[in-house]
Amino acid sequence: MSDETKNENDEQARADGADAPVRFDTKIAVLLRDDLETWQRLNVTAFLVSGLGTALPELVGESYQDADGTPYLPMFRQPVLVFEGGKETVTAAHERAVRRGLPTAVFTSDLFGTGNDRANRAAVAAVGKDQLNLVGIAVHGPRNSVDKVVKGARMHG
Repeated sequence: MSDETKNENDEQARADGADAPVRFDTKIAVLLRDDLETWQRLNVTAFLVSGLGTALPELVGESYQDADGTPYLPMFRQPVLVFEGGKETVTAAHERAVRRGLPTAVFTSDLFGTGNDRANRAAVAAVGKDQLNLVGIAVHGPRNSVDKVVKGARMHG
């Protein structure tokens, strides 16, 4: 590529805003209990975000492709922020998310002992929302609403 073509492409990218930082009006947040084992944190996060991706397809971007033409699955269009907090923090965040009507996924401690989707749904259905032994939630919504939901939690370290 000539320097002239490269400069034209750079100018076009700037004109299109491709290089400008993107500020999303919404936020995807996962809040995990801070007493989980590492494998549990990873497992819970994967399950929780799958719920958001399927229920809110507009959160998912286009498919990927490498320079060799190998196709890859699409991913979220925006970052997923992962937080942690104690049991009380997760319970309070769940209550705030439900009260605000935000799309929310839940993972309870009972799900570590189930082996399939049907058993997972039955385990959640057997308990009232105020008695769920939550180990994690995922939530999506306007930035300020999600910030209020995860208030008191800290970024996962």
